[in-house]
Amino acid sequence: MNPNTVSSSVQKNGTRPSRQINVVLRSHSQAAAVLHAVEEVEPAQAAIKAPAPNDSFQDIQKELDHMVGLDNVKTLVYEIYALLQVTKLRAEAGLTGGSHVYHMIFKGNPGTGKTTIARIVAKLFQKMGVLAKGHLIEVERADLVGEYIGHTAQKTRDLVKKALGGVLFVDEAYSLARGGEKDFGKEAIDTLVKSMEDHKNQFVLILAGYPLEIENFLLTNPGLPSRFPIQIEFPDYSVDQLIQIAELMAKEREYNLMPQTLFKLREHLMQERGASIYAFSNARYVRNVIERSIRFQAVRLLGHYTSSSPGKQELMALRPEDLKWETKAN
Repeated sequence: MNPNTVSSSVQKNGTRPSRQINVVLRSHSQAAAVLHAVEEVEPAQAAIKAPAPNDSFQDIQKELDHMVGLDNVKTLVYEIYALLQVTKLRAEAGLTGGSHVYHMIFKGNPGTGKTTIARIVAKLFQKMGVLAKGHLIEVERADLVGEYIGHTAQKTRDLVKKALGGVLFVDEAYSLARGGEKDFGKEAIDTLVKSMEDHKNQFVLILAGYPLEIENFLLTNPGLPSRFPIQIEFPDYSVDQLIQIAELMAKEREYNLMPQTLFKLREHLMQERGASIYAFSNARYVRNVIERSIRFQAVRLLGHYTSSSPGKQELMALRPEDLKWETKAN
């Protein structure tokens, strides 16, 4: 499935097989054109005014703009917004809106923004009236799988209950299928699938994890892929994007990365990203590097300024000697 396509199953009166509606809006201007077209279709409905595309999207747009890269992800988030907006307009015009399914699959390596986007999506659904609360419940295998028969189902149901009105985000979801037929992880999967039916339209389920593992996970149950019509690819960041992220992280903490520091960091990231592309943790790795450099800067300043205090610029400067890498175990 194309990750830049939002597909939703629609049924009428429970008698017709579901059919796919694909909405692909590549920009704000295209969405505005669609909204204008809705007004033109029903000129008699003069009282129905298409709201400006950013009325419910402004705060979310700011959050997305602050994020580095992820162009395809940002496009799809906007497509979801456009679909929700047009669905509201159709309802106001007396047209059928259908029943849309918003459960999602997030495929990507660690540190590619999956959890952050899940929070943004939850907020979007709350603003657009799809979800009552718009909160995010983040869980992993240990939170869902119990130690004895029946325990897993109860733990899973309890977490679904907490997620009602919001989003249940299952990280490394493929781990639920790793134990084989007798593993309690299968019970968690079955309970989640049942909850999707029992609490239809009351919460959104997002399964996340490594791309290949998620693909294999979906193959373990033939009915799973069709239950997640929205699938988003989270690509690894380029070295240039990782440098941008490092600068943003430092700036948020009121630190400056000196030019020589950026040069040293770039060289290291090129080597690290190329050597461990599968396990590389992207922005998470950069965050760890920045936080470690801040600690080493503190040690350097205390050792250098024994009888005086460093000035403001020195307190903010992260120098090349502050960048130190973790020693990898053999």
